[in-house]
Amino acid sequence: MTTTKNGTTLRLANWAQQAAPSPMQDMLALTARPGLISFGLGLPNQELFPREAFAEMSGKVLREKPSSLQYGPASIAHTLKSSIVELMKRRGITCTAEQIFLTTGAQQGINILARLLLEPGGQVLTEEITYTGFLQVLEPFAPELLTVPTDPQTGMDVDAVEKLLASGKRPACIYCITDGHNPLGASMSMEKREKLAQLARTYGVPVIEDDPYGFLSYEDVSLPPLKALESEWVFYVGSFSKILAPGVRIGWMIVPEELMDKLSIVKESYDINTANWSQHSVAAYMEAGLLTGHLELLRREYGARRDTMLQAIAEHFPAECQVEKPSNGMFIWARLPEFVDVPTLLRDAVEQKGVAFFPGQAFATEGSEMGKHAMRLNFSNATHEQIQQGIRGIGELIEKQRG
Repeated sequence: MTTTKNGTTLRLANWAQQAAPSPMQDMLALTARPGLISFGLGLPNQELFPREAFAEMSGKVLREKPSSLQYGPASIAHTLKSSIVELMKRRGITCTAEQIFLTTGAQQGINILARLLLEPGGQVLTEEITYTGFLQVLEPFAPELLTVPTDPQTGMDVDAVEKLLASGKRPACIYCITDGHNPLGASMSMEKREKLAQLARTYGVPVIEDDPYGFLSYEDVSLPPLKALESEWVFYVGSFSKILAPGVRIGWMIVPEELMDKLSIVKESYDINTANWSQHSVAAYMEAGLLTGHLELLRREYGARRDTMLQAIAEHFPAECQVEKPSNGMFIWARLPEFVDVPTLLRDAVEQKGVAFFPGQAFATEGSEMGKHAMRLNFSNATHEQIQQGIRGIGELIEKQRG
């Protein structure tokens, strides 16, 4: 129940009554302070957005395809879908345009799949530390969460997944981030990928593979996504938000063709269709061959920022601090000594040092304390100088707490 300004009472759905602002919204408000160095949100670096090239392609679309500003049937998206098919070949995934379903960002894709697969009160399997946006998607369904541990080096504990399935549990889906895990930064080992794909196939449990960071790889050789190992039971979710710009609001799913009609029904109830102008503009950008060079730029620039942050942590954080070098993505997960009070550290970092980070516990499922003495640090959005200054400031406050 909630009371309006004129004193009347409005009855809200049960889940809405219990809902609270997400940690992401709190962080957005926090980082709005002028001059703050933010390692909190997973922001791509806007200085690296391909503004001129994308403006040229977008202008061409407006001049040559005025219908791109109108409602349109799904068939107009075929060009973009064909470009995505070629893009996915770089990740080792073979698919057709008929298996590509366009969404308004990856978040909507996850939401649509949850609505398609999950009954109210049903079971969902995920890691005990996971992306908060996925947990938000689940709130209206009030599901039973089946959680498994995560190794900061090799990812999800797939042996624990096998034990749950072997015991008779049949979750509506398994949610995982294979590369550049948010928040842990981990990438799943090849052995675990192969086993999870096999478990999905054996037990008939769909896997939602959330892959916003798969193309942001800083290693010479990248491991294939789960979708490359299992075509039927893995539902792949990708996005242009991290590899082009969030403002285009284009994501995609790779799913069995027979699900397209049902997905379209769910999608229509959200927003009718993904913005046609954005579809045409991204397609034109990709057809011009511009994305390849842009991805190389991002890998080079973000990889250098990652290395700067790791070096700064080694210099300014206590020796007890544990970090892994992420092969993909935008995040470093730092496990701090137990004497560190992380909420107090965040408050002091913002007020005294002008720097923000994301407390690890914000990503924990109920009952998990894995993130209690940890923080997630974003390295993509800050300059090298800001990274060095911010990490030094946080390190000084950690040592102050020790005292």
